[in-house]
Amino acid sequence: MNTADLGLPVDVPSTALFTDQYELTMLQAALRAGTAERRSVFEVFTRRLPDGRRYGVVAGTGRVLDAVENFRFDEGVLGFLRERGIVGEETLDWLAGYRFSGDIWGYPEGEVYFPGSPILRVEGSFAECVLLETVILSILNHDSAIAAAASRMSSAAGDRPLIEMGARRTHELSAVAAARAAYVGGFASTSDLAAGFRYGIPTVGTSAHAFTLLHDRERDAFRAQVDSMGRGTTLLVDTYDVTEAVRTAVEVAGPELGAVRIDSGDLLLVAHRVRQQLDELGATKTKIIVTSDLDEYAIASLAAAPVDAYGVGTQLVTGSGYPTASMVYKLVARAESADPAAPLVPVAKKSSGGKMSVGGRKWAARRLDQEGVAEAEVIGTGPVPRELADRQLLVQLVKGGHVVAREPLDAPRRRHAAARAGLPLSATQLSRGEPVIPTEYLHGEAGS
Repeated sequence: MNTADLGLPVDVPSTALFTDQYELTMLQAALRAGTAERRSVFEVFTRRLPDGRRYGVVAGTGRVLDAVENFRFDEGVLGFLRERGIVGEETLDWLAGYRFSGDIWGYPEGEVYFPGSPILRVEGSFAECVLLETVILSILNHDSAIAAAASRMSSAAGDRPLIEMGARRTHELSAVAAARAAYVGGFASTSDLAAGFRYGIPTVGTSAHAFTLLHDRERDAFRAQVDSMGRGTTLLVDTYDVTEAVRTAVEVAGPELGAVRIDSGDLLLVAHRVRQQLDELGATKTKIIVTSDLDEYAIASLAAAPVDAYGVGTQLVTGSGYPTASMVYKLVARAESADPAAPLVPVAKKSSGGKMSVGGRKWAARRLDQEGVAEAEVIGTGPVPRELADRQLLVQLVKGGHVVAREPLDAPRRRHAAARAGLPLSATQLSRGEPVIPTEYLHGEAGS
């Protein structure tokens, strides 16, 4: 199924109002000043990674492409803007025909990034590019934060699969995006059916404590679930007494029981006890799944435990303490006139307080050492050095307003695994540290 044909899972006519009002007021002022059609280059980047993180993960790119395609000002949207007096009729007439016709380049989804990396580059007229700022940032900041947390968790889990279970801990639409980002970051499945429907992510789920409490006896609940779902199901064993529940579970399902889930207590201790009990009962192939507010540190602490899979909710969908990637969208180059042949001039914010930007239309490449391991993120303007020509990171995503790089979700998932594997080993350490490779700048011309 081509999920792009489903449209966006939101109850609005388009993505055009996923923006801040000042985007439209800037547009109106630029139209009146005659500067709206100047060729411009905007870039998405972050000045720093979250405290202690070693790398970032690009996620949400596919959703950005959907959002750009659906950025349309239909009659309902225009009527709202007119009624509120947000912009005048001349601007409304311009918006009625809005279609992004420029180019977008970016790090491919699943790639890793570092401070200053030009994660996304949007090129076109000032008018058409400035309107996309908020929707692009809202998607990339959310999804990249979730994917970074997911990457750390999947690294800590090793070969053990991770289940995304955070739908009830965040906004219903954020939950779908979070499940998608988690899959890119290394999770194997989700409990959220909307995410499974829209993105084809494998879905899992069996029962909660309520199902056990519904029945007169725990045995009756287990029997009902096994009768419905088969012996390979997963039984939740910590509603009452874990030891008694495990014994009952094996009696009901036999040694073919698929798995037991533990959702409370000292997971390290309980997992060892449950594994021993299952083996003694002959259920040597029955797996153990643990949940209960896990994060990457808790997962790492369970590395020596006989655990087969982890279910993660709250900590994942909140970015494990960092719910945003702190990306910004800045104008870095613009033409001096509306003439399509006018050269680009680099521009940059020079304010104090750590919010400076670097002007110029940028390229990015990752330099490798003799062992093929990343050693620096090289960012520059002007010509790309010959030795870095085949290590460039940005790919074209939109050309002349048309998406040219849509891909199935398994592609960024595989890409991320490869990108993370290409970093120094210290990248996967959970201890706090600086970015695992430095960012280097090479300055040249702004480019045309």
